[in-house]
Amino acid sequence: MMSRTMGVGAMALAVVAVGLSVPGEAVAQQYPARALRMIAPFPPGGGTDQLARTFAAQIAEGLGQPVTVENRAGAGGNLGAEATAKAVPDGYTIMLTSNSLVINAALYSKLNYNVRTDIAPIALVASAPLVVIVHPSLPMKNMKDLVAWAKRSKGGLNFGTNGAGTSGHLSGELLRLSAGIEMSHIPYKGAVPMMTALMGGDLDMGITTAPSALPLIRAGRLRALAVTTPTAAKTLPGIDPIAATFPGYSMDIWYGIFAPGGTPAPIQERLVNEVRKSHGSASVRAALERDGADPVFLGGSEFVQFFIRDLDKYIKLVKQAGVKAEQ
Repeated sequence: MMSRTMGVGAMALAVVAVGLSVPGEAVAQQYPARALRMIAPFPPGGGTDQLARTFAAQIAEGLGQPVTVENRAGAGGNLGAEATAKAVPDGYTIMLTSNSLVINAALYSKLNYNVRTDIAPIALVASAPLVVIVHPSLPMKNMKDLVAWAKRSKGGLNFGTNGAGTSGHLSGELLRLSAGIEMSHIPYKGAVPMMTALMGGDLDMGITTAPSALPLIRAGRLRALAVTTPTAAKTLPGIDPIAATFPGYSMDIWYGIFAPGGTPAPIQERLVNEVRKSHGSASVRAALERDGADPVFLGGSEFVQFFIRDLDKYIKLVKQAGVKAEQ
């Protein structure tokens, strides 16, 4: 079972200490000497994949080496995270993923990696709302309509997400508790297959990231009912937050770049600097805003502290809500 007792400072010191146990300066001077791979723990086409490809292109330009995106989908992001945790900590494997990483650590009592020690936070790069979506043929226009429909329906409604243990999954469970309605979770291996099922009439509703759903919402193939952030999202004008119906409801999703634990500290610093430069580029900013994500940045120890706080928050939240990974 994974340890949940290491504090913020202890994790930060462990990351640096392990990095410095290698002749880091000599390694960093030669880095990078070949191509990197960036693991995206969800299928092609979703929000994580889109952001991974955007950042991979910019980081490659800064490092002067190719950065190839490798999709390692499955288990709500755990397969990709495990692949990252078990990769050689030499700076040639990095990962872009969402806060599914901390949610999984809160949901699962046993994982094949320790999120506190086997994965090194490099930089927070974006945040975004999740969005509740339905097929446009359905009569509901907002959350009140959805809740009324669920209460009239025998057995409630089903909702699809990107997978068990994702932000969408937990958002749906919190909605179930907040609204007092029956909801059955149906996990998919990513946003694209879930939205395909929703458009095909196999689901009552879905919850996914705004970057994943925006193209289909804008094309009129899906309808947005609400966002999960406390206030409305500028990329979805006219769409109220769930909190407008259920005060206090709040969930979002963030995206960060990680390396295997034990990656030499100078290489981590180089990656932080390259991500920071990439984050400041006009093309990355435009891509984030176009896809419904807010461009935020935290690097190095600041991101480590943010990461641990969020992990502890979700451990507490999962316990209070009684959410189980198998739901």
